[in-house]
Amino acid sequence: MVDVKVGVTVEDKEFATIFKKEKPDVVYHLAGAIHLRRPIDDPLFTQDLDFLHRTRIVLEACKKNQVKKIIFVSSGGAIYENAKEVPTQETYASHPTSLYGLANVVIEKYITLFCQKNKIDFALPRLSNVYGPGQWESGIIPSLILKMAKKVSPVIYGDGNQTRDFIYISDVVEVLILLAQSAPSNIYNVASGYEVSLNDILGMVKNMMASSVSATYQSSVSGGVSRSALDIKKITKELGWSPKTTMQAGLKKTIDFYVKPKK
Repeated sequence: MVDVKVGVTVEDKEFATIFKKEKPDVVYHLAGAIHLRRPIDDPLFTQDLDFLHRTRIVLEACKKNQVKKIIFVSSGGAIYENAKEVPTQETYASHPTSLYGLANVVIEKYITLFCQKNKIDFALPRLSNVYGPGQWESGIIPSLILKMAKKVSPVIYGDGNQTRDFIYISDVVEVLILLAQSAPSNIYNVASGYEVSLNDILGMVKNMMASSVSATYQSSVSGGVSRSALDIKKITKELGWSPKTTMQAGLKKTIDFYVKPKK
C-alpha cells in the first residue's frame, strides 16, 4: 500500500502518486457531494460546489494511468426522489428535488460521456439506504439503536409511515466487487427490494433490544419523501445478484456493533 497522509484530496500532489505507484485496474469513486444536502445558506454548502472539477481530476488520472474501469457509487433515493413509480426502475426519468440528487445525476452523466469517449468501462450503482456497523450515528438506524440503548426517546420526523429500502453493507460490498469483475458499462439499482416503514424499523429495533422506549414524532421541515424503494430486477437478471441479508439479520448485527462492549 502507498503511505498517504490523512486528509489528502484529489487536488494534492499525493493523489497522482497513488495512481502512479498502485497502477489500479479499477477505481471506486465514493466521494459524494454530501454538503449539498445542506441549505444553500450553510457555509459548508459552498465546499461541494466544485464536485464536477474533482470528478474530472479522478477521470483524467484514470485515463492517464490506463485504468480499465471506474465505478461511481451514486444515490438511488436522491435521484428518484418523490418518484411516482415505487419500486423505481433505472429507466424512470430522474428528477431530483435536492442539489445532492442533482449532483449525482450530473456526475453520472459526466462519467458516462468521458468513459465512452476514452473507451473506459464504467458502472453506476445507485444505492438505496445503506446501513450496518460503522455507519454515521446520524443515520436513522444507528440513531434509533443508540437512543434506545441510553433509554432516550428517538426522534422520527413525520408520522413514521414513510417507507425506505434499507440494504445491509455486506450486500453492497458484494455488488461493488461483482461490478468490477463482470458488469458491462451501465446503471444498476442496488437495494434490498424490501420496502419497510420507519415505524416497522422502530418496532423491530425495540423488540430486539427489549426496549420500552417510545419514539417522539416531530413535523418534518422539508416534508420528506413518503415512499422510496428501488427495483432490482435488472441487476438480478443481468448479473445474477440478489441481497443475502434479511432486515432482521442486518439489524441484529448492527445492534451488536453499537450496543455490545468492544473488546
